[in-house]
Amino acid sequence: MMMMMMMMMMMMMLVMLMMMTRKMMMMMMMTTRLMTMMRMVMVMMMMMMMRIIMLLMMQKMSTMLLIIMMSTGVMMIMMV
Repeated sequence: MMMMMMMMMMMMMLVMLMMMTRKMMMMMMMTTRLMTMMRMVMVMMMMMMMRIIMLLMMQKMSTMLLIIMMSTGVMMIMMV
């Protein structure tokens, strides 16, 4: 149960972070180097998401959690 809660918290934090970075990008035009760095971070986050989803699938966790993961993943894809 604690693990599930931790996962949820992590997801929320990630989403918040994505929103923040998006806002920052909107607010100020960044240098190309910084932009590429951001893209790299996004890709890394996506990889992490996929890994978590895979782990959940293996463990056959609750479907609700899976749905939440998928939705967050889609959101991240849209943001990139």
